[in-house]
Amino acid sequence: MALPSAYDVALAAERRTAARLLLAHPLVTHNGPYNDTFPLIRRHADWLAQRFQQVFGYRLLVEASYARLFKAGLGPGSGHRLERPSTGTPFTPRTYACLALALSVLVTAPEQLLLSQLVADLRAAAVDAGIEISDTGRQAERRTLAAALRQLVDWGVLAETEGHVSAVAEDRGGEALLTVDREIARAVVAGPLAQSRDGADLVRRAADPGFGGPRTYVRRRLVETPVVHLDDLTGAEREWLRTRQRRESQAFSELLGLEAEIRAEGIALVDPDDELTDLHLPGTGTVAQAALLLVERLVDRLRPEDPGHPAVGGRLVIGVPVPDGLLPELLDGLIEEYGRRGNWQRGLLEDRDGMLAAVLDLLVRMRLVAPAGPVRADGRGLPEGYEDAAPDRRSVTDVSGARGQDRTGGWVLLAAAARFATTVAVKSRTEQSTSQSTSRTEPSTVDNADNVNNTYNTYNTYSTYSTDNADNADNVTEEPPR
Repeated sequence: MALPSAYDVALAAERRTAARLLLAHPLVTHNGPYNDTFPLIRRHADWLAQRFQQVFGYRLLVEASYARLFKAGLGPGSGHRLERPSTGTPFTPRTYACLALALSVLVTAPEQLLLSQLVADLRAAAVDAGIEISDTGRQAERRTLAAALRQLVDWGVLAETEGHVSAVAEDRGGEALLTVDREIARAVVAGPLAQSRDGADLVRRAADPGFGGPRTYVRRRLVETPVVHLDDLTGAEREWLRTRQRRESQAFSELLGLEAEIRAEGIALVDPDDELTDLHLPGTGTVAQAALLLVERLVDRLRPEDPGHPAVGGRLVIGVPVPDGLLPELLDGLIEEYGRRGNWQRGLLEDRDGMLAAVLDLLVRMRLVAPAGPVRADGRGLPEGYEDAAPDRRSVTDVSGARGQDRTGGWVLLAAAARFATTVAVKSRTEQSTSQSTSRTEPSTVDNADNVNNTYNTYNTYSTYSTDNADNADNVTEEPPR
């Protein structure tokens, strides 16, 4: 077999660079922060559009001044949230409402307008939509509006010709002259808004893979989330993945430069360059530090007994229920041990319930813990008419009870958390051959999976980018842009 030429290698590298950028940043403009890579997107536009459509069912629009990859959702609990860059504070439903109202005005706005006129038009649109907007004289309301407008500037929908949109938050109501890009404004919204009855229906419809079925959904899930546990998939999706996981691993490597880690409990796509992620653990800041320490303690406390694989008579363990009261107990201990000498934020230390909620939110987004309750394998969040059973009654891995709970409420520690175990117990191959305590996938699975007897097999939780779709009614823009 002939080796690829230098031209072929360079061509593949250019296409991979462009595809990775679009995956991480679905809206790229010619004058934005990634303007150096924008020419690559235009150069390979036809190839990229074809590949994104074939592999993920994503539509790619490339124009002279911008490129927009229209992603899809993954269902409930898989949304990507917008945050205020200065503080990292998540957008509130109120901020999303202001963002949606502003977009509704800007798609038909003149090329330039004053900030005061935009605010007046936005308030009029709110009245027409039956949405109550508080008096903009309130400081909190002005800051919320300013955050929404700042996001539009970051996306390239608005340009600050004179002044700044932050003037809307000033006590005296400052002014600014804004330039509007109506084309980008129209390209922001990706969800099927017109067909949706409500927010929950929007989330379900956005996650429908259409004719691609299990193939398209599984590929989206793999590339958009840190890890895919088997019970995150229906029977039909598990069957498709089981028969194609090696082939898909090679395809993801060639298209995006990602490496697949395959385990009995699921699969993670790992980025060796650690670029295609919006979440990091370990990370900086109080919440990230506390989350890392908390998950280490949980893994040490909640080791499952004799996990294995059903194919060899074992018990598949995807998650372990967290006993009631353990989370606040462990967090209190961490605060006493690390909080003050680690210079953790005083506001969080004084609000331990709020701190625990923030830590759990990060761990949920990393797919290291999850709320107890139904999962996709149980039919949760499936679009109407979606085929969830394996075709022709084929046998697939039984994931029932793999999270060790049949209750709603509380939390479950997931298999991927074992990456953060502080100790491992090593067994000899002789001992291993007589024990089913280690989860395995196929005989060809590598990475020393056969001699680690530590809770579950481990995952690298540096994720590829998380999903575009919002999981509540207020995230109606479906996060284009990041």
